[in-house]
Amino acid sequence: MWTQERWAALAVLSIILLLLKVAAPIEVPLDPKIQQELKQPPTIVKQSLKDYIVDPRDNIIIECEAKGTPVPTFQWRRNGKFFNVGKDPRVTMRSRSGTLEIRSSGKPEDYEGEYQCFASNDFGTAISNKILLRVSKSPLWPKEVLEPVVVREGESLVLPCNPPPGLPPPETFWMDSSIMPIIQDKRVSMGLKGDLFFSNVLARDANTDYSCNARFEFTHTIQQKNPFTLKVLTKEPYNDTFLNSTDLYGARNVPETQPTFLSPKGLSSSKIVLRGEQLLLECIAAGVPSPNIDWIKKGADLPSKKVKIENFGKTLRLLNVSEEDSGDYVCMASNKIGSIRHSIEVQVKAAPYWLDKPTNLVLAPDENGRLVCRARGNPKPTIQWLVNGEPIESSLPNPNRQVLGDTILFHSVQIGSSAVHQCNASNEHGYLLANAFVNILDMAPRMLGPKNQLIKVIENNRTFLDCPFFGSPFPLLRWFKNGLGSGLDGGQYKLYHNGTLEIKQARPEDQGTYTCVASNILGKMENQVRLEVKEPTRIVRAPEHVTQAKGTTVRFDCRVKHDPSLPATVTWLKDDKPLSFNWIGRFRKDDETLTIYNVNPEDAGTYTCTAKTEIDENSASARLTVTEDDISSASNRSAFAGRPDPPQDLELSDPSARSVRLTWVPGNENNSPVTHFLVQFEEDRWEPGKWQNLSIFDGNLNSVNLQLSPFVNYQFRVIAINAVGQSQPSLPSARYQTSGASPDVVPSGLKGWGSKKNNMEITWQALKNTERNGPNLRYMVSWRRKDTEEEWNNTTTTRTKHIIHNTDTYVPYEIKIKAINDFGHSPESNIVIGYSGEDKPSAAPTELRVSKINSTKVNVHWVPVDPSTVNGEFKEYKLYYWREASLIKGLKVNKTKLHKGFFTMAEQPSGILTELFPYSKYKMYMVVANREYEGPQSNTVEFYTKEGEPGAPKYFRIQRHTDVVHLKWDKPLEPNGVLIGYTLQYHTVNGTQAGERKVQSFPANVTEYIMNLPNRFTRFKFYLAARTQVGAGEVYAVESPHFTNEAYKEQEDIATQGWFIGLMCAIALLVLILLIVCFIKRSRGGKYAVRDKKDLPLDPVDHKDQDGSFDYHSDEDNKPLQGSQTSLDGNVKESDDSLVDYGEGGDGQFNEDGSFIGQYTVKKDKEETEGNESSEATSPVNAIYSLA
Repeated sequence: MWTQERWAALAVLSIILLLLKVAAPIEVPLDPKIQQELKQPPTIVKQSLKDYIVDPRDNIIIECEAKGTPVPTFQWRRNGKFFNVGKDPRVTMRSRSGTLEIRSSGKPEDYEGEYQCFASNDFGTAISNKILLRVSKSPLWPKEVLEPVVVREGESLVLPCNPPPGLPPPETFWMDSSIMPIIQDKRVSMGLKGDLFFSNVLARDANTDYSCNARFEFTHTIQQKNPFTLKVLTKEPYNDTFLNSTDLYGARNVPETQPTFLSPKGLSSSKIVLRGEQLLLECIAAGVPSPNIDWIKKGADLPSKKVKIENFGKTLRLLNVSEEDSGDYVCMASNKIGSIRHSIEVQVKAAPYWLDKPTNLVLAPDENGRLVCRARGNPKPTIQWLVNGEPIESSLPNPNRQVLGDTILFHSVQIGSSAVHQCNASNEHGYLLANAFVNILDMAPRMLGPKNQLIKVIENNRTFLDCPFFGSPFPLLRWFKNGLGSGLDGGQYKLYHNGTLEIKQARPEDQGTYTCVASNILGKMENQVRLEVKEPTRIVRAPEHVTQAKGTTVRFDCRVKHDPSLPATVTWLKDDKPLSFNWIGRFRKDDETLTIYNVNPEDAGTYTCTAKTEIDENSASARLTVTEDDISSASNRSAFAGRPDPPQDLELSDPSARSVRLTWVPGNENNSPVTHFLVQFEEDRWEPGKWQNLSIFDGNLNSVNLQLSPFVNYQFRVIAINAVGQSQPSLPSARYQTSGASPDVVPSGLKGWGSKKNNMEITWQALKNTERNGPNLRYMVSWRRKDTEEEWNNTTTTRTKHIIHNTDTYVPYEIKIKAINDFGHSPESNIVIGYSGEDKPSAAPTELRVSKINSTKVNVHWVPVDPSTVNGEFKEYKLYYWREASLIKGLKVNKTKLHKGFFTMAEQPSGILTELFPYSKYKMYMVVANREYEGPQSNTVEFYTKEGEPGAPKYFRIQRHTDVVHLKWDKPLEPNGVLIGYTLQYHTVNGTQAGERKVQSFPANVTEYIMNLPNRFTRFKFYLAARTQVGAGEVYAVESPHFTNEAYKEQEDIATQGWFIGLMCAIALLVLILLIVCFIKRSRGGKYAVRDKKDLPLDPVDHKDQDGSFDYHSDEDNKPLQGSQTSLDGNVKESDDSLVDYGEGGDGQFNEDGSFIGQYTVKKDKEETEGNESSEATSPVNAIYSLA
């Protein structure tokens, strides 16, 4: 017998699953009236750059523009504190805007810092990026006295530049004291850091001095360093005659040397570059003669479209770097003495970039929705959610909101819960911030289209009646005709989601007034559309091709028939260009004809008559050919060439089953010989009244034998054709009925397939009407089991489908078909193979086992099933697996069942299962699947993944005091093994300069560290990573805040307070007691079936595919976190992204936002299911109002 506790847990699970159903968001139309009345939270539309450098001579403008209804108000924070704009006379904020203007008087450095804009109205707060404001600097070069540089001829030399550290860094170049640029070539060139390199020094290099210059972009100033003077020691006196020597070094008695690298030093180095930026690699070598530099990439070709070789081959520039550009790049320096190589290992890291950026969400009351925030980077970004600019953990509790890692689920939202949510994805290289509001909107239905619209349509055309509407909840829309009947949908009508009604083929009886009615729980609104169905515009007598002599008169006919209520206009074109008409011109037109007088060769071309009404048009064309005969020569002839007269006196003779002879008397040729005769036919059985072409014959014939089809009642007519055109059709002949015959054509498209496990449906395509060949057409279909000697089964039907019942499961059948009429049957079709329906596979894979287990993947092996037991078309072997437990004591995991398919027919199949959690216990089993069903389970296998690198620490906080920095952290949410300690690296931060990195190690039980500061203005950047035996894991990077005189106070999240946790537990317990009491009372009322003899066992729930996750809580979960400069304040809160399995007798648990975590599934008979189903609440979107 079921216990009351089980019934209660089952009910709670059903409610949770119902709430998690996500509805499609509402799309708000761009109609101005709707937009004007729509209340919505703020949206940031314009803001300054994250790294914002300004000219100290100009006013400082920090942009922040936002839209919303009501109009947003703006506030600013500077260095994390409220910035009172009104108290500073130099700072103003633009009206109806958040843009700050800071006047340039005074010291602009006083306003440096990190700014963030907050735009708020009644429905939420949107925030800008954190804007780091810095003032451009162009410091002077330090004064120094430079001694002459003494160097021997042929030796290498590097003249350092060391420009002053400006903001942004200056551009450097070298000149002499005469303000002339230093000529650079393969021997002499400037490096990436501004130093001047000489691969070898020549005596002539002493003829000038060398001065490094720094150009500062913002201030448009150039600072010049004191010049270097060279003194070159030579073995030979120098004169200009050496300039023309082909062997410059030999003539100067300079010894030749093998290449050596000046930059970079040594044989190898490494470089880190960010995705999307440009990679600059440099190789400068010394040697005599000057070495050549070549570049290669190990294991791959250099990407020619992205790579540029510059600075005489010494610099490799790679644009728009991506992950595939990582690897080893080798530069080779060579001259005739020898060569040397240097290998540069390039690592491509990435600041966060969007995979799925959250977007605004508009929902109706009681609807469900979700926000998704997915980003990628290297290292992997952490995701943090905020609400109205504050960490979601410290916001007011919302029982209708659930945070699942990178997704927020909303269920049964209510009016008043509109807000702006922010997603911050950050790693050590940067961050992304996105605002996305959730607007809860209720609005009665509105009609957006014109009122009482009149639509005219041509008969038999497809027609669309538009009825744009809007409302929240989304209204139900129905159409009615002439105010009567039920809603129009189906058959001739098709109703679209946007309210449009399609009439597939408009007929005269479809004419009338159509009413569309939109309704939701807040009201209803209607609009009317008047439909008029018109006759099509047709050209009943079209112009015909004409050949006419020069100087004669030509007439083209164009007789039009159109709907009487639609005025029609007829226009004429010549070669697609409009014709012009006047009283004295040669071109004249009336209602039905175009006449051309005194034609000449320029009049030749294609003439098109177009009849047009307001809703349709029709066109017909004819070609005019003008011969060179003139009127004088034509007058010597008795008649001009024209179209032939129609043939006369049609007679039929020599009748037979499928042919008859047709004879006619040709008409007058009208001075142009007949070239062809066209014979047409009309039959009165399938398409009466329609004349169709039968055959065309030479113009010298007047008696032909016509090949005919059986069982057709023919009549014929003949058209004569000459160079001028076609004659009018002759009068029709007498009718001739061909006798019937058996069908000639075999039905096509024959196939067999099972719609159920014990049947097979055989289908084919019907013969065309002209292929029937006789009355009472029917089809004989035959079938039998393949590879048997059974007799053929057959049946005769007039339909195009036959179902065979009581078949075995998934067996092949031979199928054939033939057509039959009263005169006989057609040939049989070729035999095709069909299959009966599929059933559940009867066997399970055996000997399931694993091998090569590491931290995240495992090899899977099994013995396949006999193909005959699949009972259908083999689809795949499906492996079900779930994370049973973590090997770390106390770490709770998500036991959601996942699956992976393997399509293999190998005798010894295997596969690889990936994306597993390290240091965990897993279980799995396998089934075989056909197209419809899955078979029984294999043996269950248990295995343990190995340790891996840990995740990032759960949080990493900084508390800064006057003379110390207090660091606190917590162990990773996923340790992925036994933690052996933590590694802390840190360095000082001074503008763009970073100090020497220091390393500190701690054991696993240490989670805080206090460090003394050398002075209170020193800032540090810290990098913390946990370690297992495998190695260090993901790094958590933070930067110490700016020092202020105010004391830093540690904020405590309300969710970590003991009284709050106790209150939540009491509420949870009370809810469970109420549910249990409710089910006990309902059970006593006789509404539930009760098992009399035994409890039913619990079955595992077979979920759909979803990523595995964990459920691991500690007292520190919700404490706020101060982030780095690359991350917004607050820690990342990760939650389960699915329900956790519960076994029999398990206790329910509540997570921190109060939602129940647990799941039951129960085997029920039909009566219990019907007796215990929860009535699903009808969504307002689906509310339907009955209309009279």
